[in-house]
Amino acid sequence: MATFSKSVGFALNGIKQCFKRELHFKVHTVFTILAIAAGFLFSINKTEWIIISICIAAVLTAELINTAIEELCNIVYKEDHPGIKLVKDLAAGAVLIMAIAAAISGAVIFIPKIILFINQ
Repeated sequence: MATFSKSVGFALNGIKQCFKRELHFKVHTVFTILAIAAGFLFSINKTEWIIISICIAAVLTAELINTAIEELCNIVYKEDHPGIKLVKDLAAGAVLIMAIAAAISGAVIFIPKIILFINQ
């Protein structure tokens, strides 16, 4: 059990370090808070909560992995290198794709509710 609690501690430290160091992780966290608040405000159903939760987890996870890859690349090769640049760009592209998918999912869920709210 001590190993599990240590592992959780390491994971939480990784999330904390990413939040402290990475602007994009902070931006994603703000959108996470907004999505959760909107979910409560518009009383989304269980299926919508599941979709929003998966999107939040996927974007934050992608950003954590992107940050880990960037950090490792910076340790392995400090100077500019076309291969390292490509690896970093690929990882950033993965985050972008996930963030776009999450934004589309959020729009599909929340825009009709916002329109209904405005029209009432």
